Amino acid sequence: MSIFERYLTVWVALAMVGGVLIGLTTPNLVALVASAEVASVNLVVAILIWAMVYPMMVGVDFGAVVGVARQPKGLIVTLVVNWLIKPFTMALLAVLFFDYFFAPWIQPEDAAQYTAGLILLGAAPCTAMVFVWSQLTKGDATYTLVQVSVNDLIMVVAFAPIVAFLLGVTDISVPWQTLVLATVLYVVLPLIAGLITRRKLGSQAAIDAFSTKVKPWSIMGLVATVVILFGLQGQTFLAQPFVILLIAVPILIQSYGIFALAYGAAYALKVPHRIAAPCAMIGTSNFFELAVAVAISLFGLNSGAALATVVGVLVEVPMMLSLVAFANRTRARFPGPLDTLSGKELQS
Repeated sequence: MSIFERYLTVWVALAMVGGVLIGLTTPNLVALVASAEVASVNLVVAILIWAMVYPMMVGVDFGAVVGVARQPKGLIVTLVVNWLIKPFTMALLAVLFFDYFFAPWIQPEDAAQYTAGLILLGAAPCTAMVFVWSQLTKGDATYTLVQVSVNDLIMVVAFAPIVAFLLGVTDISVPWQTLVLATVLYVVLPLIAGLITRRKLGSQAAIDAFSTKVKPWSIMGLVATVVILFGLQGQTFLAQPFVILLIAVPILIQSYGIFALAYGAAYALKVPHRIAAPCAMIGTSNFFELAVAVAISLFGLNSGAALATVVGVLVEVPMMLSLVAFANRTRARFPGPLDTLSGKELQS
């Protein structure tokens, strides 16, 4: 592991501070980046995420996709946690904190807005960044792709009904442009680029060497993404720091709890670590573009619901890096050596 990767948390912390400073000192530059947006997807951030995901896609072996059927436990854990548990526990935590624990500091109408925003986050599992977390935990690229793809298919039909049920709102307009554009930018295009790269490289040795060479660029893309995200939201962070901290509490409890549940279930089911780590990360991370877009369409740009979804963006990267570190430290506790879907031996 290079020094850059070893101290990734430090670089991300510096990127967070740098992003806020950039947002404060060069608001015109931040406004220019913010304007490069289509269907609630920021194209500058999308390009950086694409750069992060691409190295992972180079490792995807389509010939091994059928191997998922031989190792279904990881996929089952992901689907159960994401769709039968996560949305409802997020709603429960939001109500407990904003209607009861934080009631002395938050007005009831604001509490309802924050609860709505957290429900939107809880019903939108990650589409893009999970590829980055999977790569950092040495996850199986092929299995991760299948997990994300199945999640996306379920999200198309399940997101609106779940949100409508939990919010008590029947007229949920799903921003299909956001959903489709994000899927194309974060999954389809990098996957095609990865497949083309694999064909051009030919041998597995050449593919491995290329992946090693481009991996640092993926990490740099992550750090640059953090700078931009915090630059875009720096004003929000400084304008309402106390409210931001209150909203972050149930998000962090939910995220660490969901990770513990999925990771623990994978461990109990003896799922290999290269599958277990990504399967826990998918439910923990969120599809924040979708959540933000729906919050704005339902409640307005300056609503408490939109603010709550933005807080999800702010806390996600540092939180997920802490879970990546934990997953890497506990790798030896999982079964190994075993075969990956691509036939390579896993090292415990």
